[in-house]
Amino acid sequence: FNFKERMVKVEKAKKAPVRLWVRGRFVGFRRGKSVTHENQALLTLEGVKTTDETNYYLGKRVAYVYKAHTLKKNTKYRAVWGKVIKAHGGNGVVRAKFRKNLPPRAMGGPVRIMLYPQHDQNENSFFLLLRHP
Repeated sequence: FNFKERMVKVEKAKKAPVRLWVRGRFVGFRRGKSVTHENQALLTLEGVKTTDETNYYLGKRVAYVYKAHTLKKNTKYRAVWGKVIKAHGGNGVVRAKFRKNLPPRAMGGPVRIMLYPQHDQNENSFFLLLRHP
C-alpha cells in the first residue's frame, strides 16, 4: 500500500451520505367533528414549527415507504407517493394528498418529504398567493 492512497481511502470513508429528504410523521387525516377526509393526510415535519416555515415545502413530493410480505420487482419495499398541498393550522403541520389514500395503520408512521421539485423565489411566492387569508 502506498501511504497517500491509504489516506485518500480513509478520507472518502469519513464522508457522510447526503440525504435529500426531510423526516416527517403521518399524524392523521384531515377531519371535523364527525367527518374524516381520508384523501388529505396531516404530516408533521422535522424542524418545522410555524406556518411561515411550511411555505418552503408546498409542492414537495412525499413518500410513505413500507415493507410488504411478497416480493414485487425484486423488493419487499413499496411506496405511496403524494404531494404537500397546504399548511394546516399554525403549528407547522401540512396537508398532503397521496395517489392512493394512506391506510389507517400508517398513522404515527414515518414519511419522507423529498426536497424536490425545487422552486425559485418567484414561484414560491405564487404558492403564497394560493393560501387563503
